[in-house]
Amino acid sequence: MNIVEPIKNLDDIKKIKKYFSNNERNSLLFSLGINSGLRISDILALNVSDVKNKEFIVIREKKTNKYKRFPINKNLQLDIISFVKNRETNEPLFLTQKYKRLDRIQAYKILNKAAKNLNLKIKIGTHSLRKTFGYHHYKKFNNLPLLQKILNHSSSSTTLRYIGLEQDIIDDSYNNFYL
Repeated sequence: MNIVEPIKNLDDIKKIKKYFSNNERNSLLFSLGINSGLRISDILALNVSDVKNKEFIVIREKKTNKYKRFPINKNLQLDIISFVKNRETNEPLFLTQKYKRLDRIQAYKILNKAAKNLNLKIKIGTHSLRKTFGYHHYKKFNNLPLLQKILNHSSSSTTLRYIGLEQDIIDDSYNNFYL
């Protein structure tokens, strides 16, 4: 299993959003991933009915089998409204060109192609979306216990390592320490 990184640079996020701007499906896949903290397996399992005319996403996580409910922020709601406006509620949210449910390998290829075409210098994969959410949530709110709970991690050290901050904190401590 390859270790992937969060997308820490906000300019890189903007570049990816712009890259996907002409593909509504890929744009929503990316946006939902970096704004929800859901695992790709849970994102790809969503149906139109899970998000259409909803203020909350309610799921049972595939990995943990835990119930999860969280609000869909207003910006993400606008993306969803546009994407599902003419869609049947019983169909998968993310479809391939052959009208099959998008799978994690296809999602990985979509993200990797974007990163490659944009010459991003990070190891990116589908899990980068969840890690990106975690990294930027922590940077904005500086609330490790809250993020730990959102991501369902058992310890704060796991969360710090997961979002790529543990090594950053260690490096920073060395760089700012001199006797």
